[in-house]
Amino acid sequence: MAKFKDRDDVQGRLTRRLASLRGGMRVFDDRADAGRQLAEHLESLRGQDIVVLGLPRGGVPVAFEVAKALGAPLDVLVVRKLGVPFQPELAFGAIGERGVRVINESVVRQADLSEDEIAAVEAKQRAELARRVERFRRGRGHISLAKRTAVIVDDGVATGATAKAACQVARALGASRVVLAVPICADDTVARFGGYADEVICLHLPDFYFGVGQGYRDFAQTSDDEVVALLDRAREGFREEVSASGADDPPLRDEEVRVVAGSAVVAGHLMIPEHPVGIVVFAHGSGSSRHSPRNRYVADVLNQAGLATLLFDLLTPDEERNRANVFDIGLLARRLVDVSGWLAGQPDTAALPVGYFGASTGAGAALAAAADPGVKVAAVVSRGGRPDLAGESLAKVRAPTLLIVGGRDDLVLELNRRARAMMPGESKVIVVPGATHLFEEPGTLEQVAELARDWFIDHLSTPGAAKSA
Repeated sequence: MAKFKDRDDVQGRLTRRLASLRGGMRVFDDRADAGRQLAEHLESLRGQDIVVLGLPRGGVPVAFEVAKALGAPLDVLVVRKLGVPFQPELAFGAIGERGVRVINESVVRQADLSEDEIAAVEAKQRAELARRVERFRRGRGHISLAKRTAVIVDDGVATGATAKAACQVARALGASRVVLAVPICADDTVARFGGYADEVICLHLPDFYFGVGQGYRDFAQTSDDEVVALLDRAREGFREEVSASGADDPPLRDEEVRVVAGSAVVAGHLMIPEHPVGIVVFAHGSGSSRHSPRNRYVADVLNQAGLATLLFDLLTPDEERNRANVFDIGLLARRLVDVSGWLAGQPDTAALPVGYFGASTGAGAALAAAADPGVKVAAVVSRGGRPDLAGESLAKVRAPTLLIVGGRDDLVLELNRRARAMMPGESKVIVVPGATHLFEEPGTLEQVAELARDWFIDHLSTPGAAKSA
C-alpha cells in the first residue's frame, strides 16, 4: 500500500489531482475516442514501468487506446466483487486470478455474515471468474504486476464496486502503485476511492450524473469477442485491423501524431487518403479540441473527396487551463504556422497544397496564420468564425477565403461581413439559413461540410494533383 500521513492526506492529494482535470464538458464519440483522450492525461506515465489493465468488457476498448498511445503492455484484469447477499452492491471482498482473495472484515462484521454465507457467495463468483478468465485469456498467461504501477482503466465509474475490487486485486498481485483512470465519473469518486487508488484520473464529471453511458454518443455493448480481439492486437504490437474484403484502398496514414510547435509539443490526428489532392489543417474554437465531433464530421467529408486532414490541439492540456491562451490569436496562429512547417517536412504531405479550416476563434487564428509570409496557404474556410480576431492581419490575407455563417447568428454574421471587406484576396460570405452558431440544426452541418469540400477542391486541386487522383 502507498504511504500517506492520514486519510485526509489521501483524499487531499486525489482531490487536487482530479480538480485540475475538471475543465469543461467532455463528450466521447465512443470508447476508443475516450481512450485516446484519456491517454493524453496520462502522458506523465510514459516510460515508467506500468501495465495498463482493462476491466472487461467495456473498459478494454478504452484501455487498448491508452496502452497503444503510451507504448505500454495491455492486459485484462478479471475480478469479481463479493457482495453482501441482501445488498449485492455492498462488497465485503473481492477475488481475482491466481487465487487472490481480499476480505473486508469490517463489512463482514457489520453485515453479520456467517461462514456459510461467505462461502456461498464466493463459490458462485469463482465459477463466473473462471468462465471469464477462460474466455478472455484462452490459455495465455497474465502480465506480472510485481513492483509495477497498475493503471486500471474502465469506461466509467458508476457504483465503483468493481473498480474498488480491481484496485484491491492489483495490490494483492504485487502492484506497488495503483492508478484508476476513467473517462467519466461522479463528483464523489475521489472520496470513495481514498485508500483504494493512489491516484484517480477522470476527464468528465457531469453536474448531474445518471450513468456512464451519458458521456458517450455510441455506448453499444462490448462483446467478449471484441475484448479477445483487442487483447490479441495488443500482444501483436497493436496492429491495425485490415478490411477483410480488401475492396477499399486503405489510407496512406491514419494516425495520432505529435508535432513540435515552438516550445510546446501538440497532439494531432493525421489522415491521408489514397491519392490526396491537398491537405486541410483544422483550427478549432475555444473550449474544443481535435476530437470535436463537428470538425471530425467535416474532416470525414473532406477525406472522402480525396483531401488529407490534420486535426490538432492548438494548446497543450496545461496551456488550456489558462483562459488567456485560448484567446491569444498570435500564439494560436504561430502554432498553425509551425504545424504547417512540419507538414512541409513530411514526405507524404510536402508536395500537397495546404488549406486552413477554422471554427470560432480558430478562424481568427487561421486567417492570421494565412497572412504569415512563412507559409503558403491555398485556401481558407471559416465555420461560424471570428475572422475579426485576426485584426490587422486581415489586410494581408490573399488566400481565397470562404466565410460560412449561420443565418440566425446575427452578431457573427455582421463581424464576418466587415472582415470580408478588409481582405484584399478572393473572399465570399455564405449564409446557411436557419443555422445558429454551432450549426446544430438538422442538415446545417452537412451544408457546411459540402461547402467546405467544394471550396477546397476548387482551390487546392492543382492540375497535376487532380490528374493523379
